[in-house]
Amino acid sequence: MTNEDEGTGPGTHRPVIEKVKTDREVIHLEGHEYGEVMTLSQRVLYRMLWWTSFTIGRSYFRLDLRGLENVPREGACIISPIHRSNLETPMISQVTKRRLRYMGKESLWKTRFGAWLFTTAGGFPVERATADRTALRACMEVLQRGEPLVMFPEGTRQTGPKITEMFDGPAYLAIKSGAPIIPVGFGGTERAMGKGVKIPKPKRCVILVGEPIYPPAASDGGRARRSDIKALTERLGVEIQRLFDEAQDLAGDPNPP
Repeated sequence: MTNEDEGTGPGTHRPVIEKVKTDREVIHLEGHEYGEVMTLSQRVLYRMLWWTSFTIGRSYFRLDLRGLENVPREGACIISPIHRSNLETPMISQVTKRRLRYMGKESLWKTRFGAWLFTTAGGFPVERATADRTALRACMEVLQRGEPLVMFPEGTRQTGPKITEMFDGPAYLAIKSGAPIIPVGFGGTERAMGKGVKIPKPKRCVILVGEPIYPPAASDGGRARRSDIKALTERLGVEIQRLFDEAQDLAGDPNPP
């Protein structure tokens, strides 16, 4: 992929993410590939985790879900939420009963148990702060099969009421695949479990799903134009900020004006 394909030239959005050094290598489970079709055992585990998230979300966090009709019932889509808490990864599964596919930070695959759990649940690692082409190819395979994919465009957990500069990954993949982006705002999750918090607090949380954002068509030859990627990323950022502000209001933790 060229710079024009990926939108890596001047003026594009690239969050600053500190690369964590470690001596441990990512563990690849034998017989599994990134973005693979989920097996029966993977589907069973995913459903068990979904029900666990459902139960805890409704009882402990009084989770309020709005705009679920905006998530397609079939076909590929890219679900792109704001990211303020580790709670958002399991909670995002509640926007649909469809099996979601995730990219996760590579550190989650540094232990044997973590590699088994997250791979079996349908995830695959991404090397953050880099253009991880293996992960991008896996994302394209997932979308080409018509599955929903979760991508946090801020790249990692952030703090505060304003969305940070975003990665262009969702916009790039949307244009290349033709899949719509589904923006999502979370409210109350940082108050319940922000960075550095080990035990989540029983605070009210809200998920607000916005209307699909449809990408422009790729250019001749299937290339994603840099200008289109930049414009789509900016549009996504504006919509996520709006949803975040509204969700925070609904959760009783409004962002400063």
